[in-house]
Amino acid sequence: MRKSIPSVDITPSAIAETGAGPWQTSTTCPYCGVGCGVDLSGTDESINPVKGTQDHPANQGRLCVKGSALHETLGMEGRLQRALIDQQPVALGQALDRVADGFRQTIDEHGPDAVAFYVSGQLLTEDYYVANKLMKGFIGSGNIDTNSRLCMSSAVAAYKRAFGSDSVPCSYEDIELADLVILVGSNAAWTHPVAYQRLSHAKQQRSGLLTVVIDPRQTATCDEADLYLDIDPGTDAFLFNGLLAYLAQNNGLDKDFIRHHTENAEQTLAQVCLEFPDPIKDTARTTGVAEANIARFFELYAQHQRTVTLYSQGVNQSTTGVDKCNSIINCHLATGRIGAPGMGPFSMTGQPNAMGGREVGGLSNQLAAHMDFTPESIDRVGRFWNSRRMATQPGMKAVDLFKAVESGQIKAIWIMATNPVVSLPDTEQIERALKACPLVVVSECFEDAETLDYADVVLPAAGWSEKDGTVTNSERCISRQRAFTKPEGDIQPDWWLISQVAQRMGYQDAFNYASPADIFREHAALSGFENLHGQPGARDFDISLLASLDDDAYRALKPVQWPINSAHPLGTPRLFTDQRFLPPRAKRALSVSPLKNRP
Repeated sequence: MRKSIPSVDITPSAIAETGAGPWQTSTTCPYCGVGCGVDLSGTDESINPVKGTQDHPANQGRLCVKGSALHETLGMEGRLQRALIDQQPVALGQALDRVADGFRQTIDEHGPDAVAFYVSGQLLTEDYYVANKLMKGFIGSGNIDTNSRLCMSSAVAAYKRAFGSDSVPCSYEDIELADLVILVGSNAAWTHPVAYQRLSHAKQQRSGLLTVVIDPRQTATCDEADLYLDIDPGTDAFLFNGLLAYLAQNNGLDKDFIRHHTENAEQTLAQVCLEFPDPIKDTARTTGVAEANIARFFELYAQHQRTVTLYSQGVNQSTTGVDKCNSIINCHLATGRIGAPGMGPFSMTGQPNAMGGREVGGLSNQLAAHMDFTPESIDRVGRFWNSRRMATQPGMKAVDLFKAVESGQIKAIWIMATNPVVSLPDTEQIERALKACPLVVVSECFEDAETLDYADVVLPAAGWSEKDGTVTNSERCISRQRAFTKPEGDIQPDWWLISQVAQRMGYQDAFNYASPADIFREHAALSGFENLHGQPGARDFDISLLASLDDDAYRALKPVQWPINSAHPLGTPRLFTDQRFLPPRAKRALSVSPLKNRP
C-alpha cells in the first residue's frame, strides 16, 4: 500500500484558520533575479495594489512597473486546473500513477539515463531540491538540467574557474558604494530596473559616482552614463584583455595581491601584453570603439579602486561566454578589487531563482549544495540521502538533452515550469523531439502553453500566489515566497507533485515531506554536512544554521545572504573579505584565465 502525502491547503500567512477577514503578507516578486520584496493585503473579495517591502534589502520599497502590477496578474482565467492524460481530463492520482509507472518501466527497460527532467528558474528552491534529489539520488542519472543553463551557465563556470566556487562576491549596496560602475552586456534599466534605480539614485546623491556602459546597442541604460562604448558584437573579452594589458604597462596592478592570491598571472599578463603591445590603439582596432573613448575608459578604471562591474546576458549568452566573464574577473583580480565595499565582479542573474537552482544542483554538471561529481561528493551526498543509486557522472545539458530525446536515447522527460517549445532555440527540433518521445510529462500553470500540445501527461501546477518556499537572488539573498491564495481544482505545488511521483516509484521514506519547511531544513542540513567552514575542503554554500528552523521560524524567515552558519549567524554581505578562497584554489586562490581567440 502506497504511503501518500496529504493534499496541501495553502492559505495566506496572516489569515486566521477560518480564512475570513482582512489579511496581509510579504512575499517575493517572481519576475527577475533582483528578488524584490513585495507586500500584499486584501479581503475575501479583493486584493489591494502591491507595495514594495520597505525593509527588504534588495529593493528597499522600490518596485518596477511589472512588480507594481503583480496584483493584476492574479485570477483563474486560463489556468490549468485538471490533470490530463492524452489530452483528456483524469483524476490527479491517476495521472501521477501514469508518470511513476512510465518512469519505472523506462528505467527497467532502458536504464536511468533514458529518463530526464527539464526544469526552470521559476521553480522555488524547495521544488528544485526535490526534483534534483529524485533524479540524481534515486533514479540515478545526471539528466536534470534547467532553462537557467541558457542564461547563467557561463557566469557559473567563470566564477568556478576563478574562485574555485560558484560565488557571487558582491551585494547590491556595493553598486551604491562604488566610485565607478561598469555595465557590460546589460540593459539594466529594462532588465533589472530596481537595481538600476539604486544606481541612478546613488549617482544623484553622489556626484563622484561614474558609470560606463559597454554595449553594441545604445539602450536606455546609456541615458545616465558618463561614458558609452559602442563595442562591436562579441568583442567584450578583447576590451578587458586590452584593459589588463594597459594596467600592466601603466603601473595599474596590485602586485602584492597578484603574488599572494592568484595563479597563472605571469603567463596571462605576458600574453595580453604580447597581443596588445599598444593597448589603446590595439583595443580600439579590435573592438571598433574610438581610441579616445578606449583611453578614457582605461584611465577611469586605473583611477578608481572602488569599481563594480555588472554583467549579464549580453556577455553570458555567447560561444565564448565563460572567457568573456573571466576577462572581466581578471581585471578585478589583477587590481585586488574584490572582497571590500564598493568593488567586485557582479553577475546579474536573469531569472527569479536561478541562484537557488544552482544551490541545489539544478544544472546537469552539478551534484547538490555546490558539490561536483567527485568521488568524495558522490559518496557524501549518497550517505546523506541514504541513496543506493547515486548518479556518478554529469548528465546532458539542455540543448544536448533535447537532441537525445529526438534520437531516442532519452525516452521519458518531465518538463517543469518552462515552455521549451517557445523558449529554447531551434523550435522545430524541440517539436520533433517531443513528438518522438514515448513519454512526455509537463507540469504547467496555464492551459494554452505550447508545450502541452506534445504532452502525454499534464499536471496542474501552482502559480506564484499559491506557492510557498524560498528563492535566492543575484546577491545570494534568500527570501521567502509566501502563498496568499488557495489553489483551485487539482492544482498542487511542484514539490508535492514530484514527491508523490517519487513515493509511487517506491521511494516513500526519502520523499515523505509534509511541507516546504521540511524540504528547506533538509536542504540546509546538506549544505553543512561534512562542511568545515574556514578549513581546507570547505564549501562556500553553507546555510546550516537554518537547518534547525521550526515551522514558525521558517514562515517568519527574513531575507538573509549566505553563507549562514555558526561563523556567520547573521549572513554574509560580501565574500572574500579575508582574501581566503576555496578549493581547488585554497592556497593561491584565484586563477587568471589566458586570452584565447582573436576575432
